[in-house]
Amino acid sequence: MRWSRTLITTLRDDPQEAEIPSHKLMVRAGLIRKLSGGLYTFMPLGLRALHKVARIVREEMDRAGAQEILMPALQPAELWERSGRLAAMGPGMFKLRDRAERLMALGPTHEEVVTELLGHEISSYRQLPCTVYQVQTKFRDEIRPRFGLMRSKEFIMKDAYSFDTSLEAADASYQAMYDAYVRIFARCGLLARAVEADTGDIGGKWSHEFMVLADSGEDGLVDCPACGYAANQERAERAAPAADAPACCPDREPVATPGVRTVDELATFFACPADRFIKTLVYLADGKPVAALVPGDRDLNEHKFKRLLGAKKLELADEATVQKVTGAPVGFAGPVGLAVPTYADPSLQGAADRITGANLADTHLRHVDLARDAAVTAFEDLVIVGPGDACPRCGQPLQLKRGIEVGHVFKLGTKYSEAFEAKYLNEKGQSELMVMGCYGIGVTRTLQAVVEQCHDADGIVWPVSVAPFAVTLLLLDPKDPAVCATVDALERDLQAAGIDVFVDDREERPGVKFKDADLIGCPIRVVVGAKGLAKGGVEVKLRTSKSADLIPPDQATDTIRTLIAGLTSAATR
Repeated sequence: MRWSRTLITTLRDDPQEAEIPSHKLMVRAGLIRKLSGGLYTFMPLGLRALHKVARIVREEMDRAGAQEILMPALQPAELWERSGRLAAMGPGMFKLRDRAERLMALGPTHEEVVTELLGHEISSYRQLPCTVYQVQTKFRDEIRPRFGLMRSKEFIMKDAYSFDTSLEAADASYQAMYDAYVRIFARCGLLARAVEADTGDIGGKWSHEFMVLADSGEDGLVDCPACGYAANQERAERAAPAADAPACCPDREPVATPGVRTVDELATFFACPADRFIKTLVYLADGKPVAALVPGDRDLNEHKFKRLLGAKKLELADEATVQKVTGAPVGFAGPVGLAVPTYADPSLQGAADRITGANLADTHLRHVDLARDAAVTAFEDLVIVGPGDACPRCGQPLQLKRGIEVGHVFKLGTKYSEAFEAKYLNEKGQSELMVMGCYGIGVTRTLQAVVEQCHDADGIVWPVSVAPFAVTLLLLDPKDPAVCATVDALERDLQAAGIDVFVDDREERPGVKFKDADLIGCPIRVVVGAKGLAKGGVEVKLRTSKSADLIPPDQATDTIRTLIAGLTSAATR
């Protein structure tokens, strides 16, 4: 492919709307163009790289025994009503009506469709296990699309679904997909980490996210360098410290605190640290009030609380509910005398001589002993884990890192097979529910994650496996017949060797071509110019190297083939 016949425009300056390096570089290198918020067009170079990511995904899915299908992006909303997710997805789902006024949805995912499909296609245990996958466009109406392809309204995703006869068989399917994901991200040149994760609206009992470590990542994850424990912050646990209960706690005492509501204000008012307070948070779980207690210096993890309660919907209680439950306005709630289910973080077990709200306007209680003065339903892990907390596995300090989620694998169990009556006949002719798993990879997100992890001050540094082209060939003197003939011959030789090559044949200054070559970031740069030929060679340089080697033209293809083999080997080690 030649630049002069390709739709490519590079930019010198960063686009104003781009916040992170990968978004800036993908726009500047001419890989994508914005249509509107969360919607992007893939340009020729970007589409080539995207196809390479998708090819790796397909190869590893096939290798793991999955079969490719293609399901409709447009789905009847009644399927989502059967699973109960139409309301759960809420405004995040694109909905429309057809000309017959039937409610339809643009699929954000395909659990409902695939379960309906396989429920009719599979009837016997002899057809199981069965895993199917697709590479399909998804739609989610993000409140705030940002970071380019990282959080967009339309994106390409690989989603796979396994169907098995038992939980044990489903575990084997899960492991096969987990292992395939490890290979996929390694082949894409990514340093990805599998972490325990929350299942969210997808459902199921267990899941892992595959995270690409990056300072710009939207997700927080905790990591234990001592034992290897890792989890998304939504899921992460900690070994809770024992409460430092005094030997004797005075009787609780009300203190007037007019207008003092927040922990920071209370810490100043009482002249004591935030961890001496107990925050009482009132929530509505599926419409019913419930309370959570956490230390004053910690924040409640709503994902954990929702999972603990088994609630479909969890939200902070409104002012009227707080007033009804506590008898006080927001800011003065406390555990003493609460008549709703009340859960406390384990770090508060045995807590005494603490300060809480008094369930009375402008009043707090001092010298509260939680065991003596309040009725706690259960002590459960409730707080957001942070750096320095003790690892739940080995007790060593945890580290906090940032990551980009590129893949997620779920053990679904029978949530969807039960809703859609997806059953099979076992060896005895008895009807049983199929056990499911689901496995997603954001193909477009993975592409941008590569750029986010693989770049320098000059531009993208593509891994050879997903680069738009393995080689960029710079023609420095377009009017010199010898230079043009050398470029033509080298282009033919490389293509014959199965090496994709991109020729910059523009009538531009060499400096412009060098800058663009670094910006686009193909792994190997070859420069052909009159000066180099006069010295007997062409310049061959890795994108990651500072210097180039002068190679005789008739040896260049073999040299490049050796370099590519080395790059490929290094990426898969």
